[in-house]
Amino acid sequence: VVYTSGSTGLPKGVAVPHACLLNLARFYEEAFLLTPEDRGTQIASPAFDASIWELWPLLAAGASVHVPDEERRLSASGMVRWWSEERISVAFLMTPLAEAVLEEGIPAGLALRALSAGGDRLHRGPSPGAGLHSGFRLMNVYGPAECTVASTVAWVPEQGESARLPSIGRPLDNLRTYVLDRTGEPAPQGVPGELLIAGLGLARGYLHRPEQTAEKFVPDPFAAFRGEAGARMYRTADLVRW
Repeated sequence: VVYTSGSTGLPKGVAVPHACLLNLARFYEEAFLLTPEDRGTQIASPAFDASIWELWPLLAAGASVHVPDEERRLSASGMVRWWSEERISVAFLMTPLAEAVLEEGIPAGLALRALSAGGDRLHRGPSPGAGLHSGFRLMNVYGPAECTVASTVAWVPEQGESARLPSIGRPLDNLRTYVLDRTGEPAPQGVPGELLIAGLGLARGYLHRPEQTAEKFVPDPFAAFRGEAGARMYRTADLVRW
């Protein structure tokens, strides 16, 4: 059970099946090519669902997990120095801190090869002057706790200040995403609509809150095309464009 308040400020328990956690861990392992030699980080509070994204894929791959002190956790320059000292190879940062790190620049010789950012959309990608080495990759991560932390991801290319906003990407393996209008029909390409998520990521629902579960976890009308019965979608209430 992962607790989330969303935008309400009232905590809700989200019941996440083991299969969904396994799907998340497998995706992360394959996307980041994790090995037991990797050195990852635990930055997010254990009370925050992002800690699941950080912790379990690393442990499942046999990689080591490193935890910074509070001072470095909140500082872009302190984080980069800590990465260097600990020879960190893969890391996660909340979006504001990730943007601050990219703005400050990453020094040459750092072992870091992949950074994921989440908690908010990335407002820009790394600039050409960020000092990133050729093998470095940045992943933009989006997802609610109700869909096992991460639902869509995108590798963000290097870009200038005038480039468009980085995309939140495409769904993880075994997940599906829909952009629907107010009538529940697919929104045309480029037209804003609500993002709904389906597949092997959906939680069972809210713990002991059947009415809220029924409101947010709704039947998937598109499942019939795949011959599935009883499939559900999660209503994110987030507006996106395809």
